[in-house]
Amino acid sequence: MFNSAHGSITVAAFCDDRRETQDGKFPIKIRVTHKRNRVYYPTGKKLTPDEWEKLPTGKGAIFIKLRDEIQASFKLVEGHVIALYREDRFSFEALDIQLRKCLADSINTAFDAKIEALKNESAISSQWIYQATKKSIEAFAGERVRFTDVTADWLKRFQAHLLSKGKSYTTVSIYTRSIMALMNDAKRAGIIKEGQYPFGKGRYEIPTGEGRKLALTMQQIKAVVTYTDGRETTEKYRDLWFFSYLCNGINFTDLLKLKYGNIVGDEIYFYRQKTIRTSKVKKEIQATITPEMQAIIDRWGNPEKKPDNYIFPYLTGGENKIQEKSIIHDVTKRTNKRLKEIGTAVGIEGLTTYTARHSYATVLKRSGANIAFISESLGHSDLKTTENYLASFEKEERQKNAALLTKFDD
Repeated sequence: MFNSAHGSITVAAFCDDRRETQDGKFPIKIRVTHKRNRVYYPTGKKLTPDEWEKLPTGKGAIFIKLRDEIQASFKLVEGHVIALYREDRFSFEALDIQLRKCLADSINTAFDAKIEALKNESAISSQWIYQATKKSIEAFAGERVRFTDVTADWLKRFQAHLLSKGKSYTTVSIYTRSIMALMNDAKRAGIIKEGQYPFGKGRYEIPTGEGRKLALTMQQIKAVVTYTDGRETTEKYRDLWFFSYLCNGINFTDLLKLKYGNIVGDEIYFYRQKTIRTSKVKKEIQATITPEMQAIIDRWGNPEKKPDNYIFPYLTGGENKIQEKSIIHDVTKRTNKRLKEIGTAVGIEGLTTYTARHSYATVLKRSGANIAFISESLGHSDLKTTENYLASFEKEERQKNAALLTKFDD
């Protein structure tokens, strides 16, 4: 299910059917092959042959969780293989040393190894998250935190530390999920035992971020897209937001990476950058170019309409991954600044680039669009994801309507 090749080295997850356990299952391992030699690394998971066969396409929560956990083990081993291969010093001994160093030394070292692996994969956003988490851990507890130090009480104190520094619960959630991923690796490798694992019910439970998803009504969307303060810069960022809304709620990373080559006839075809690395099935999204979208392209788009040119002239194609991410982050930040000003002017609190995607999905839902169409246009992997995504907006609508029942003074 998970496999890759790097020169003469291959890495693969497989069901080791050579030794059946007492419960009739077989261990799932990560196999590294080099010059006809093989070494196996445990994932801590066991499945029957039938379960292993169903795993790639299984849709239940158990299958999804197993896929994620096996993929995490695969990525851990693969990341070190890639690093050693690129440095032209791969050997099984070097790989063993790297993996032991990653897990047996401290969680700080594990973060360093994870950051390096993400860097090799060009997963810049995730790399930044792990870097920020490591920095916060070291500010809180020092540069050598053992895995066994990370208890439920430690995590609660770490959470209190982050909140005291002005971090939001959303940030706490992101940072503690990064820690949990490494603790999962440590548990699978036998560095900590199940009783030492600090996450879960009755232990430390990761808080839910307080950020509220905002979906606009048609009247609010009209107020935003017709607003002007006479400044060209405001109109430009307003129009980028409107384009995002019309283009299937495309996020700004995908929006700024659109090229003229993505346009075929009167439609735009693209893949979500967020999921293209991790999804086995790559879902191409299609969006119809409306007259409003075309007008925005004509006004703000790159005048050189060559297939390899970006539609909106922020990226040039000559940037490395970090420079590219920095430019996208800067444009998103500037857009959000203008959106906040527009929101204040028209009476909409919390207007951001994300609101375009939320509004696109909700407007279609409330207009009676088929949920399968909404799911496909958002690029979701299945209908359940879309149903969960829309549920939060519908709850917001129910709460708003419930409040009307006791609005006696109006």
